[in-house]
Amino acid sequence: MKLLYPNSLVFDAGSLEGFGVSLHQYDVHKPIPEELIDAEIIVTWANTNLSDAAKRMRNLRWIQSLFAGPNDVLAAGFSPDIKVTAGTNLHDETVTEHALALLLSAARKLYEMRDYQNQGKWPGHLGGFQPDRPRGSFTSLKGANILIWGMGNIGRKIAPHLIALGANVRGVGLFDEIIDGIQVQTNDALPKVLPQTDAVIMILPGSKATFHALNGERMKLLPNHAWVINVGRGTCVDEDALAQALHARTLGGAALDVLHTEPLHASSPLWKAPNLILSPHAAGGKPRYSEALVAENLRRFLAGQPLKHDVSAGGMYAAAPPENKPALKASL
Repeated sequence: MKLLYPNSLVFDAGSLEGFGVSLHQYDVHKPIPEELIDAEIIVTWANTNLSDAAKRMRNLRWIQSLFAGPNDVLAAGFSPDIKVTAGTNLHDETVTEHALALLLSAARKLYEMRDYQNQGKWPGHLGGFQPDRPRGSFTSLKGANILIWGMGNIGRKIAPHLIALGANVRGVGLFDEIIDGIQVQTNDALPKVLPQTDAVIMILPGSKATFHALNGERMKLLPNHAWVINVGRGTCVDEDALAQALHARTLGGAALDVLHTEPLHASSPLWKAPNLILSPHAAGGKPRYSEALVAENLRRFLAGQPLKHDVSAGGMYAAAPPENKPALKASL
């Protein structure tokens, strides 16, 4: 039995030795070589050759994606009989770190200080004696009302850090529930919650249901000092409405790690929008502990046991939902 692992990241294949499978590295941007086309297992990460693999890899039985949402694999045309597992939790820590960095930069105005530094100017008004948490502003996490929109694995990882810094944290998710002591409500609560929010961290998956979830109408519900942090999917924010709100100063600011089109088009009004931080899809892109996940699922696969984070037909996302709860979509 052959297992193919990608050349698109540093992967310790030695951790998979002893399972009785032969291990082969492959190039994620080239067609699978003929001598490897009969592989039963493939690990994918940042591939551009999946459509070709779907047509030619007839012996394939299991695909382990390292993306939390393996939309690229699910859309490539593989047989529905092939098991597909997601890289759930592999990006929680890195996205958490980046979201916190963006949030703190917004509160402490590090982005503005850098702008003055590049001009060779001393921003005295940003230092010295400052009021502590002035009303109608976002200058500290202490006492700030932070909304996590998309209260999944990453949201649960971020929340304790926010609480430790003194923030009041609420969540919006699929259901009305309490998660780790945090009140989580559905989108129906947004008209009430958004006006009370100092900063919203968006960690929504990309789907038809979340397209432009933060639109112009919902932006108007936010206080004019509020910040929007998006580390989920770029399609979840109406960028035209966001640019208008930032230029009109009806929104405090935004920090975007994801955009509709990447790189951002040169003509986009976002480039010159005030109080905007752009990062080049840098929050994730570094799947941690991927070898441990592959090893665990390989053990299960060889033993004929259910695989972790199965998003294929008949997997955990396709299983019957709990009572009164709709099924999760594979893109999550």
